[in-house]
Amino acid sequence: MTNIKYDIVKSIGVLSESGKGWKRELNLISWNNRDPKYDIRDWAPEYEKMGKGITLSKEELKQLRDLLNHMDL
Repeated sequence: MTNIKYDIVKSIGVLSESGKGWKRELNLISWNNRDPKYDIRDWAPEYEKMGKGITLSKEELKQLRDLLNHMDL
C-alpha cells in the first residue's frame, strides 16, 4: 500500500465523537505535500488512524456552506 503523507495545517473543529474516541473533524490538510484543502473525516485518538473522508477546495466548501444555509433543518 502506498504511504500517504499528510500535514494538518489547521484544525477547524470537531463535528462529532464516537464512544470509542474517534472524532469526525473539519481540518485544513496538505496531502502528499500538495496545497492544503478542507477535509472532513474520522480520526482515531492521537491521529494514528483515519477513516474515509471527503476533501474539498475552498470554492467547494463555500458552495456547501451556501447549500446548507438554504436548507430547512
